[in-house]
Amino acid sequence: MEGNSKGYAWAISAGFNAALAAISAKFFSSQLIKYGFVVFFNMIMWGCYVNSLKALSSLQATVTNFATNFLSSGLAGFFLFEEALSLKWFAGALLIVIGVLVLSKSSIEGKTRVD
Repeated sequence: MEGNSKGYAWAISAGFNAALAAISAKFFSSQLIKYGFVVFFNMIMWGCYVNSLKALSSLQATVTNFATNFLSSGLAGFFLFEEALSLKWFAGALLIVIGVLVLSKSSIEGKTRVD
């Protein structure tokens, strides 16, 4: 279970870094700074994502990464850029969180090999 916890921590970190890349693209006016931060956060995101794949299935890592990115990007838009979030967005966010929880509780059964 220790490996799964670390895997989820890496996947969540990847999602936050992906969101930070998107936020930095909106936040800075200087093109050089903007693209520098986008590249920087995306490089960190990919490193975290690859580490999450070492401990989780690709489905669990990808969905956790996506959910974290979606939620943190939406909330950052709301708090930093005063973007409106509809009730549908919150309903979708709740369904995504429930889906991630279901996936985190699921176990991947080992494949049997027939020679």
